[in-house]
Amino acid sequence: MKIALASDRGGFALKQYLLEKLAADLVAIHDFGCTDPMSDDYAIGYPDYAEMVGKAVASGNVDRGILVCGTGIGMSIAANKVRGVRCALVHDTFSAEQTRLYNDSNVLALGEMMIGRALGYEIVKTWLRTPFMGNMNRLEKIKELEEA
Repeated sequence: MKIALASDRGGFALKQYLLEKLAADLVAIHDFGCTDPMSDDYAIGYPDYAEMVGKAVASGNVDRGILVCGTGIGMSIAANKVRGVRCALVHDTFSAEQTRLYNDSNVLALGEMMIGRALGYEIVKTWLRTPFMGNMNRLEKIKELEEA
């Protein structure tokens, strides 16, 4: 499985932790940044990272994406503006499982200030291993909304 991963400076520490853990799990990761937690978010910020990851997922260049910012809210809002992205903001493993099972989410948003490293990794593992078991008709309706 190929995963796109990105954060703004508010999610940098958790992103780096997830990068290390997922690489150890032999998951193919494409790191879209941020590469410097002291970077200036005015030049490039969470909307830019969300767009890069969202487009990589929507194009099929990667299987799924993970975005991290301070709360996860900004990343999830921005990512969901990319056609074909179904981004879910998740703070627990139950929600991670449910968003895969019934919504076929293809991008996960996490908030570094909201969850700890260990929980973040458990959320990601749950999200990555959970298959879609829901109704394809619902996904078609979501696609129709994107085109409206």
